[in-house]
Amino acid sequence: MKLNPAQLAKHLQGSLAPVYVVSGDEPLLCQEACDAIRAATRAQGFSERQVFNVENNFDWGQLIEAGASLSLFAEKRLIELRIPNGKPGDKGAAALLEYLARPAEDTLLLISLPKLDGSTQKTKWAKALIDGPQAQFIQIWPIDAHQLPQWIRQRLSQAGLAANQEAVDLIAARVEGNLLAAAQEIEKLKLLAEGNQIDAAMVQAAVADSARFDVFGLIDAALNGEAAHALRMLDGLRGEGVETPVILWALARELRLLAGLAQQYAQGVPLEKAFSQARPPVWDKRRPLLSKALQRHSSARWNQLLMDAQRIDAQIKGQAAGDPWNALGRLTLLVAGQRLPLPSE
Repeated sequence: MKLNPAQLAKHLQGSLAPVYVVSGDEPLLCQEACDAIRAATRAQGFSERQVFNVENNFDWGQLIEAGASLSLFAEKRLIELRIPNGKPGDKGAAALLEYLARPAEDTLLLISLPKLDGSTQKTKWAKALIDGPQAQFIQIWPIDAHQLPQWIRQRLSQAGLAANQEAVDLIAARVEGNLLAAAQEIEKLKLLAEGNQIDAAMVQAAVADSARFDVFGLIDAALNGEAAHALRMLDGLRGEGVETPVILWALARELRLLAGLAQQYAQGVPLEKAFSQARPPVWDKRRPLLSKALQRHSSARWNQLLMDAQRIDAQIKGQAAGDPWNALGRLTLLVAGQRLPLPSE
């Protein structure tokens, strides 16, 4: 059965269903929904936890065995099944249907999925998860541009902060829909604010005066050709616990802009005109930095770097092999102008 994310907190105060499914492509909201379910299981005595990550050649018999076996250490247990590509295959579909037909007693199964496309939703296993009586299906939808300011206000309120409209708009402009980045900005403000009132000047000061490593500082260092400095900043961000999707989002956003600008310039459009026609237009103070970066690579090269970013996204989602942190370091060096071989070369 479908469960609205807004109703999840109240639902979890009652009896728990045998199966919960969290599906969506918004990392922060999916993570928080799963965290809420985990917290509810702990509060209700589920003291044992097993986690299965579905990768190539995953043995689906493990799920059935886990459901059939008795817990040695706890009366109740949580089983997490993570399917990053959303494609369990024939064996996985059969195993899921078998489990749903006879859910294990004193066990809660939490399934994590990306957003399911239309054809996948029509499969027998997906229908059983979405509409079946044993499962609660929580579809996580992204926050669109119109909803983002209100979401930021709610997040600030949860952090004990209040902000005027200008400050909210400034945060929204900086994060451009990336909720992980927005949450980190709010956490930064919570640490730096002397009171609970936030205005635009305070947001600007937090960006300018924070001694912490900053994702946007990393991007600027790479665009300026400061390879070693950018790599140190990337290491600092990793040490601070910044998530890879936040860094990739910032890099990919800049690469999309640069690829578009480079293509226009190659077609004879003056850079100043291309800057003005960009959506949103490039600020005057950033134009020299972007001009310097555009001299470093051709239009084809910028497009290749954007494809590299797409590969890293697949690595983060578990859909491709490789360490996303290593790949981010490599991409940062390439953006900064280091001559490294591209994967296709």
